[in-house]
Amino acid sequence: MGSIRLTAADGFSLSAYEVEPEGPTKGCVVVIQEVFGVNDHIREVCNGYATNGYHVVAPAIFDRFEPGVELGYEQEDMMRGVGIARGELEMESTLQDIQAAITYLSDKGKVAVVGYCFGGLMTWMAASNLTGLACASSYYGGGIIEVNELEPKVPIIMHFGELDAHIPLTDVNEIEQRHPDVPVYIYQADHGFNCDHRASFDADAAALARQRTLELFEAHLIA
Repeated sequence: MGSIRLTAADGFSLSAYEVEPEGPTKGCVVVIQEVFGVNDHIREVCNGYATNGYHVVAPAIFDRFEPGVELGYEQEDMMRGVGIARGELEMESTLQDIQAAITYLSDKGKVAVVGYCFGGLMTWMAASNLTGLACASSYYGGGIIEVNELEPKVPIIMHFGELDAHIPLTDVNEIEQRHPDVPVYIYQADHGFNCDHRASFDADAAALARQRTLELFEAHLIA
């Protein structure tokens, strides 16, 4: 495990965290960060998927703004992360950086993408726009409602928290209505329920969402 470099289609070089399984590789997973960067939590998420047999890469999609961004979960850090994600990044170049991670893994096995928070939105965008993916799992992606007209090109599942003030259930219901074939799971939990570094962590919801994500990977990544 460790840091690698990826090269996007426009020539931009970005860092990424990579971890390989100890045994045979079942498939590959691109993990897309929250607004807090590729921090300790995201590396732990990557390590967790590696223990399940997956070769995992988490591209540092904030590198175009500032290399090495790693934030905590206090209000000041959250405001900074949202400012970068919403104000500094361009969607086209961010998708190119995610595509670079997919392409890097593509000769090592089938590739899935999973993302959290801002990464949940980018997972939806990736599933609808990028190539080389087999499936996707989107966690509480704020802003999906704004691009709800997109059509995913690969199987995707979505996870939302019923108590999430950032993503009202009216938005979730509209997403479900627009995409009746997409499994949308709603948990009795808040935004960020998967992150055990946050007060909103919900162990039961996180475990169930992870189980469903791993079942998706088993169905679409393993030959």
